[in-house]
Amino acid sequence: MRLNDLDERIVHALAEDARRSYADIGARIGLSAPAVKRRVDRLRAEGAITGFTVRVDPAALGWHTEGFIEIYCSRNTAPEAIKRGLARFPEVASASTVTGEADAVVQVFAADMRHFEQVLERIAGEPYIERTKSVLVLSPLLRRYSQGPPA
Repeated sequence: MRLNDLDERIVHALAEDARRSYADIGARIGLSAPAVKRRVDRLRAEGAITGFTVRVDPAALGWHTEGFIEIYCSRNTAPEAIKRGLARFPEVASASTVTGEADAVVQVFAADMRHFEQVLERIAGEPYIERTKSVLVLSPLLRRYSQGPPA
Protein backbone atom coordinates (compact mmCIF):
# COMPACT_ATOMS: atom_id res chain seq x y z
CA MET A 1 0.00 0.00 0.00
CA ARG A 2 1.27 3.47 -0.88
CA LEU A 3 0.25 6.38 1.36
CA ASN A 4 -1.08 9.57 -0.15
CA ASP A 5 0.16 12.99 1.00
CA LEU A 6 -2.47 13.45 3.75
CA ASP A 7 -1.91 9.96 5.12
CA GLU A 8 1.86 10.53 5.19
CA ARG A 9 1.39 13.78 7.09
CA ILE A 10 -0.85 12.01 9.61
CA VAL A 11 1.73 9.25 10.07
CA HIS A 12 4.53 11.79 10.58
CA ALA A 13 2.46 13.68 13.15
CA LEU A 14 1.78 10.44 15.06
CA ALA A 15 5.44 9.42 14.83
CA GLU A 16 6.43 12.70 16.47
CA ASP A 17 3.88 12.20 19.25
CA ALA A 18 1.52 9.22 19.27
CA ARG A 19 -0.58 10.91 21.98
CA ARG A 20 -1.38 13.86 19.73
CA SER A 21 -5.14 14.35 19.41
CA TYR A 22 -7.00 13.89 16.15
CA ALA A 23 -8.11 17.53 16.44
CA ASP A 24 -4.49 18.69 16.73
CA ILE A 25 -3.42 16.57 13.76
CA GLY A 26 -6.41 17.82 11.76
CA ALA A 27 -5.55 21.45 12.51
CA ARG A 28 -1.99 20.85 11.27
CA ILE A 29 -3.02 19.24 8.00
CA GLY A 30 -6.39 20.84 7.23
CA LEU A 31 -8.83 18.04 8.13
CA SER A 32 -11.51 17.64 10.77
CA ALA A 33 -10.84 15.41 13.77
CA PRO A 34 -13.38 12.80 12.58
CA ALA A 35 -11.73 12.72 9.14
CA VAL A 36 -8.33 12.13 10.75
CA LYS A 37 -9.77 9.35 12.93
CA ARG A 38 -11.31 7.64 9.89
CA ARG A 39 -7.96 7.79 8.08
CA VAL A 40 -6.06 6.45 11.12
CA ASP A 41 -8.58 3.63 11.51
CA ARG A 42 -8.18 2.77 7.79
CA LEU A 43 -4.37 2.92 8.03
CA ARG A 44 -4.49 0.53 11.00
CA ALA A 45 -6.91 -1.84 9.23
CA GLU A 46 -4.71 -1.89 6.12
CA GLY A 47 -1.56 -2.53 8.16
CA ALA A 48 0.23 0.74 7.34
CA ILE A 49 0.10 1.67 11.04
CA THR A 50 1.05 -1.39 13.03
CA GLY A 51 0.70 0.06 16.54
CA PHE A 52 1.43 2.90 18.88
CA THR A 53 4.31 2.96 21.31
CA VAL A 54 6.32 5.04 23.72
CA ARG A 55 9.98 6.03 23.34
CA VAL A 56 11.95 5.70 26.55
CA ASP A 57 15.43 7.05 27.18
CA PRO A 58 17.50 3.86 27.68
CA ALA A 59 19.44 5.57 30.49
CA ALA A 60 16.19 5.87 32.48
CA LEU A 61 16.10 2.06 32.47
CA GLY A 62 19.74 1.77 33.52
CA TRP A 63 21.13 1.18 30.02
CA HIS A 64 24.03 3.65 29.79
CA THR A 65 26.13 1.92 27.13
CA GLU A 66 25.14 1.48 23.50
CA GLY A 67 26.97 -0.40 20.80
CA PHE A 68 26.59 -2.08 17.44
CA ILE A 69 27.79 -5.58 16.73
CA GLU A 70 28.42 -6.88 13.23
CA ILE A 71 27.89 -10.61 13.15
CA TYR A 72 29.43 -12.96 10.63
CA CYS A 73 27.61 -16.28 10.39
CA SER A 74 28.49 -19.72 9.16
CA ARG A 75 27.35 -20.56 5.65
CA ASN A 76 23.68 -21.17 5.01
CA THR A 77 22.51 -19.50 8.23
CA ALA A 78 18.97 -18.34 7.55
CA PRO A 79 17.89 -14.87 8.70
CA GLU A 80 15.11 -16.51 10.73
CA ALA A 81 17.72 -18.48 12.71
CA ILE A 82 19.61 -15.26 13.46
CA LYS A 83 16.37 -13.57 14.53
CA ARG A 84 15.40 -16.46 16.84
CA GLY A 85 18.83 -16.50 18.44
CA LEU A 86 19.04 -12.75 19.02
CA ALA A 87 15.46 -12.47 20.29
CA ARG A 88 16.56 -14.23 23.48
CA PHE A 89 18.78 -11.27 24.46
CA PRO A 90 16.85 -8.47 26.20
CA GLU A 91 19.79 -6.15 25.52
CA VAL A 92 19.27 -6.38 21.74
CA ALA A 93 17.25 -3.33 20.66
CA SER A 94 17.32 -4.07 16.92
CA ALA A 95 18.90 -6.43 14.43
CA SER A 96 19.00 -6.28 10.64
CA THR A 97 20.51 -8.31 7.85
CA VAL A 98 22.82 -6.10 5.79
CA THR A 99 24.82 -5.91 2.60
CA GLY A 100 28.60 -6.12 2.70
CA GLU A 101 30.78 -8.60 4.55
CA ALA A 102 28.72 -8.88 7.74
CA ASP A 103 25.54 -10.93 7.75
CA ALA A 104 23.73 -8.73 10.28
CA VAL A 105 24.13 -5.65 12.45
CA VAL A 106 22.81 -5.71 16.00
CA GLN A 107 22.10 -2.69 18.21
CA VAL A 108 22.73 -3.44 21.89
CA PHE A 109 22.05 -1.47 25.07
CA ALA A 110 23.85 -2.43 28.28
CA ALA A 111 24.23 -1.11 31.80
CA ASP A 112 27.96 -0.49 31.45
CA MET A 113 31.08 -1.62 29.58
CA ARG A 114 31.36 -4.91 31.50
CA HIS A 115 27.73 -5.74 30.76
CA PHE A 116 28.25 -4.90 27.06
CA GLU A 117 31.27 -7.20 27.02
CA GLN A 118 29.22 -10.02 28.57
CA VAL A 119 26.45 -9.58 26.01
CA LEU A 120 29.01 -9.53 23.19
CA GLU A 121 30.55 -12.77 24.50
CA ARG A 122 27.14 -14.47 24.76
CA ILE A 123 26.15 -13.39 21.26
CA ALA A 124 29.53 -14.47 19.86
CA GLY A 125 28.98 -17.86 21.51
CA GLU A 126 25.87 -18.61 19.44
CA PRO A 127 26.56 -21.75 17.35
CA TYR A 128 25.86 -20.08 14.00
CA ILE A 129 28.21 -17.11 14.59
CA GLU A 130 31.79 -17.39 13.34
CA ARG A 131 32.99 -13.96 14.45
CA THR A 132 31.87 -10.50 15.52
CA LYS A 133 33.05 -6.93 15.22
CA SER A 134 31.74 -4.26 17.55
CA VAL A 135 31.75 -0.50 18.00
CA LEU A 136 30.54 1.58 20.93
CA VAL A 137 28.43 4.71 20.58
CA LEU A 138 30.06 7.79 22.08
CA SER A 139 27.23 10.26 21.47
CA PRO A 140 24.03 9.70 19.50
CA LEU A 141 23.78 12.55 17.01
CA LEU A 142 20.39 12.05 15.38
CA ARG A 143 17.54 9.62 16.05
CA ARG A 144 14.41 9.66 13.94
CA TYR A 145 12.89 6.41 15.23
CA SER A 146 9.94 5.40 13.09
CA GLN A 147 9.10 8.67 11.37
CA GLY A 148 9.98 7.20 8.00
CA PRO A 149 11.45 9.17 5.13
CA PRO A 150 11.28 12.98 5.27
CA ALA A 151 7.93 14.45 4.34
